[in-house]
Amino acid sequence: MAKRPTRVAFVSSEIAPARWLPQLETALPEMRFEAWPEVANAQAVDVALVAAPPAGVLGRFSNLRFIQSLWMGVDGLLSDPTLPRGVPIARLVDPGMVAAMSETVVARVLDWHRHLYRYRAQQAAREWKPLKQFMATDRTVGILGLGALGVDAATKLAALGFRVCGWSRRRKTIPGVFCHTGTEGLETVLRQSDVLVCLLPLTAATRGIVDARRIDLLPSGACVINLARGAHVVEHDLLAALDAGRLSHAYLDVFETEPLPDDHPYWNHPQVSVTPHIAALTEPRTALAKVVANLERFARGETPEALVDTASGY
Repeated sequence: MAKRPTRVAFVSSEIAPARWLPQLETALPEMRFEAWPEVANAQAVDVALVAAPPAGVLGRFSNLRFIQSLWMGVDGLLSDPTLPRGVPIARLVDPGMVAAMSETVVARVLDWHRHLYRYRAQQAAREWKPLKQFMATDRTVGILGLGALGVDAATKLAALGFRVCGWSRRRKTIPGVFCHTGTEGLETVLRQSDVLVCLLPLTAATRGIVDARRIDLLPSGACVINLARGAHVVEHDLLAALDAGRLSHAYLDVFETEPLPDDHPYWNHPQVSVTPHIAALTEPRTALAKVVANLERFARGETPEALVDTASGY
């Protein structure tokens, strides 16, 4: 008897199936792909290929055996109470996404370091006022999170001459980067960071990690860059620090509520730069091969790569 083809359901509220399915069907002609909600038989689905799936949908796939995320972060998936328990979940470690995130980190750090955000404000006010120039070696950039994204960004910042320190749950060794772990290590990084970059996964342990107490540990006039998840930053505490002049600027790409509400104070705050969660988008040109390889591993009965440890949340 011929083996039944693997059936894959594409489930996303944010990515159009047309960007992925034709390429997947070409690369994996032996598999059957359908896009939710046009799935003929939910009980026949073996694999869910997901990016922000609507709440409750994955629970309808009673025979689901593997979930492949199209994003690196899986906190949204894990918070769905209908998520089938015990089903392996793989994150997408996309080289294009890693490169894009590093570009965004470097761009934000340089914007602050070279006072470009202040020169934009001066232009709007028709003010001609050269500001003091600093060298990269004068600045310390602290990176919270030393996974694939953090390691790449830290390495590129160090290559530009910045002093770079980083903090992670597990101890890391990165050439040219001072790596720390634990509670004392976090405080050490915060006390040194002229620029603090958050690239952490969102877990119970990291939610609200950038709060008033930790902001007070940063050097006066420091800058905060959050490109991870909005819930890492306590909004009220960040705004209070900006209003008090404790921080010079914040670059925010992620928020507790997205899209950012029209009446949110971030929109008009002179010390806040807002972008609409675009720091690093999944890029099919680089990610497709990773997804295809993991689907092939699943079909062969092998362990997919980048599996999530649900206990740690990433």
